[in-house]
Amino acid sequence: MASIHREVLVDETPENIWAVLRDFGEVHNRLAPGFVTDARVEGDIRIVTFVNGTVVRELIVDIDDEARRIAYAVVGGSLEPTHHHASMQVFGHPAEPSRFVWITDVTPDSLAGPMAEMIDQGIHVIKRTLECRNTPIH
Repeated sequence: MASIHREVLVDETPENIWAVLRDFGEVHNRLAPGFVTDARVEGDIRIVTFVNGTVVRELIVDIDDEARRIAYAVVGGSLEPTHHHASMQVFGHPAEPSRFVWITDVTPDSLAGPMAEMIDQGIHVIKRTLECRNTPIH
């Protein structure tokens, strides 16, 4: 199993970042616009379309307001790993940059490279979006 771990400092409060992150049905508008081109929610499944045309069905495993963490698993779509589990979490204090952490575990290992590339692109867009002062994120 491959584990992809990415962290980035974001110049925004953890509360504001969490308000965006936990709004899981609006990922294409509020968190990663341009990288994620569409998202819709059907019960506890989020169907996400990425800019490269990949469409995945993500099972929302947990939304933890206290820990500011969302966990999800790919359970179908055009990318069908044998196993996939990911979480995004925000840490920090209001007076300092926040730490955004994205961890993904995936099998088979052959998906690690392509998935890491997508995550690297995504985290860049997420940081830029969250730090953009011209776009309200609340």
